[in-house]
Amino acid sequence: MTVDHSPGFLRLVENAKRSVREVSVDDALRRMREAKATLIDVREESEWEAAHARGSLHLSKGIIERDIEKNVPHLDQEIILYCGGGFRSALATKALQEMGYTNVWSLAGGWRAWESGGAPIDKEDEQIISPPPV
Repeated sequence: MTVDHSPGFLRLVENAKRSVREVSVDDALRRMREAKATLIDVREESEWEAAHARGSLHLSKGIIERDIEKNVPHLDQEIILYCGGGFRSALATKALQEMGYTNVWSLAGGWRAWESGGAPIDKEDEQIISPPPV
């Protein structure tokens, strides 16, 4: 699915990406296995319901700033955010940094990278089992 983004939105994302760190799918899986990282899906509810990364929480970009402290109260907790392709998660990562979170990352390539990389997903009521990449 290709989305045409406005020039203003792309500038906003580019500015955010200059101040946030990105992590690869393989690194995210490793960090989750070590029980250090909390993976958060910032996509819309309909995107989450269709399929999402196994083990992730859902806090859409529209509510993450409001609800993050209830779900992740420690400002030094490692957090990895993802969206469809890495744009919304970069914006949300920047917002969490501004709230004082010190160990927050954006998943490079977002959901598309997660899914195409063969990482484990949950799809509606069916679980799709995929071994994590080595």
